Amino acid sequence: MNIFKDFSATLAVALCILAAPAQAQSQDQSQVQSQDQAQDQAQAGARDDRAQVLGSWYRMILELVRHTPTYSPPVASRAFAYTALIAYEATASGSDRLQSLTGQVAAVPMPPLREDGLAYDEDVILNTALAHAVDVYFSNTGPTGQRAKAALTKQLDALTAEGTDPDTLARSQAYGAALAEAIIAASADDGGAVVENLGFPMTYTLGGEPQDWVPTSLVQLQQAPLLPAWGQNRPFTLPDGEACPLPPPPAYSEDPGSEFYKQAMEVYDTSRSLTDEQKIIARFWSDDPMLSPTPPGHWVSIIFEIAERDALPVEDRVNALVRLGMAVSDGFIVNWRDKYRYDLLRPVTYIRRVIDPKWEPLLITPPFPEYPSGHSTQSGAVAQVLTATFGTPFPFTDSTHEADGLAPRDFPDFWTAAREAGISRLYGGIHFRAAIDLGLDQGACVGDHVNALKTWK
Repeated sequence: MNIFKDFSATLAVALCILAAPAQAQSQDQSQVQSQDQAQDQAQAGARDDRAQVLGSWYRMILELVRHTPTYSPPVASRAFAYTALIAYEATASGSDRLQSLTGQVAAVPMPPLREDGLAYDEDVILNTALAHAVDVYFSNTGPTGQRAKAALTKQLDALTAEGTDPDTLARSQAYGAALAEAIIAASADDGGAVVENLGFPMTYTLGGEPQDWVPTSLVQLQQAPLLPAWGQNRPFTLPDGEACPLPPPPAYSEDPGSEFYKQAMEVYDTSRSLTDEQKIIARFWSDDPMLSPTPPGHWVSIIFEIAERDALPVEDRVNALVRLGMAVSDGFIVNWRDKYRYDLLRPVTYIRRVIDPKWEPLLITPPFPEYPSGHSTQSGAVAQVLTATFGTPFPFTDSTHEADGLAPRDFPDFWTAAREAGISRLYGGIHFRAAIDLGLDQGACVGDHVNALKTWK
């Protein structure tokens, strides 16, 4: 089952909340029923709506990422990481199972303290914290997205306030807001808070060597590469900006006997004999901005599919989400660092120059350097983290793109999925083999740093 199969309807559903005065009577009846249910639950024990709150906000942000032009994969990964950190800390603050990441992750300052002897509502804290996170990290969405966020805030505020006395409600809202704002303030100087011109620099000097990246698109905006300074951002779990380094790619050469030429011929020959299955794989993992929730969002949707299938407690959900979020964000930082360190041209440039001037890859080439593969680094990081979190083998179904007409795919474990995501870029004609294989290795290194964090008490 794909809980995000209604991606395209999520915003419309949220907006309907604002435009439904005619349904007031039925809503009043539902409110009475909800109050009765709340009383029953109060007698049986405190209700827990946190899984619903978490899922509702994530359905929203996956849709916002899909419909907001600035959310390229690196930018989306940062937003997912900080949102997950806030969800995690809000949950950990009242949990007997989770411990704060304060002192382990620089982005997490000392959390505000709860007042001794006073009651707090965990549903309200999580919802308020997430509302603040989404308001900041997804602030640049358009008018429709803004209305949808407001509508969902209104809906979830009402849900979490049911059965909560006013003093506890106000205290919990203040605490959730303070916790979120502390992390938001700490994130302001990490290097990625402001993205101008969709991430493309206004001025940029291209390299002049044969191996250097050159634009592959006729779009004027993309004559400079995307986010050239992103690799300088502050990571979450890595010790410094030089962590998880890669060796250089094969030396550039147009000699048919060279390793570089051989890797280019592999891309060329593969593209001319793609099987139907290989084409499906390339498109399944393409995850283009504005057409999907992006590669990091793809992995987030997998987490929620697993969470629903296995009925995971909310602590397990936020633990998986925060580890995944920091893995993809740190993965894109080191990946972008090395992309601009090596500044390697794309297969389409080399193949048209040296092998076949009329060659066309299956997928559109992204507007930034080739080595290493971003899909590979972030997927390797996620696979390393989720394998440590859930174990192996761990069969799962990925239905992320079912609503887009792509059939669900089954995997026996996370590394099988990560390797498929990596090789999909060769099938698409976007990457050479070295960028894929070494990118997966780089991701595993990033994942090891995330796995070193202690989240369980």
